[in-house]
Amino acid sequence: MLHYEDFSVGQVFELPSHTVTAEEIIEFASEFDPQPFHLDENSEQAEQVGGLIASGWHTSAIQMRMICDGYLLDSASQGSPGLDEVRWLNVVRPGDTLAGTAEVTACRVSKSRPEIGIVSFVYRMRNQHGKEVMVTKGVGMVSVREVVGA
Repeated sequence: MLHYEDFSVGQVFELPSHTVTAEEIIEFASEFDPQPFHLDENSEQAEQVGGLIASGWHTSAIQMRMICDGYLLDSASQGSPGLDEVRWLNVVRPGDTLAGTAEVTACRVSKSRPEIGIVSFVYRMRNQHGKEVMVTKGVGMVSVREVVGA
């Protein structure tokens, strides 16, 4: 189980890959982002962007799963206060295989809650061609294994 003390600035976690299908793009979009270019490859809007594309929010959900499988489910995570930045840089299409990294950019212990460590990350996702499709900056809260002064 990873605790706050197990994270260090510059540390990089490789995230597992995920291949996106047309079916999952349409299923996600049908429920959460029903814009035509996410639902129908033959729509006028899809033709304007070169075919069916995944919702950015779908890409974000895929990234979250990759983060969970990459390290988060094996950590003493206490959630997150939020994201600082989300950038969708390139479209995600059916058949794309996404892979990613989570790089630790800062670590500190909470002043008000010394049992919680604050770990900042930059998450990068790229497709099978090495092209970045998404960059996210966020913060996670992780239990401290040994609270100083406790």
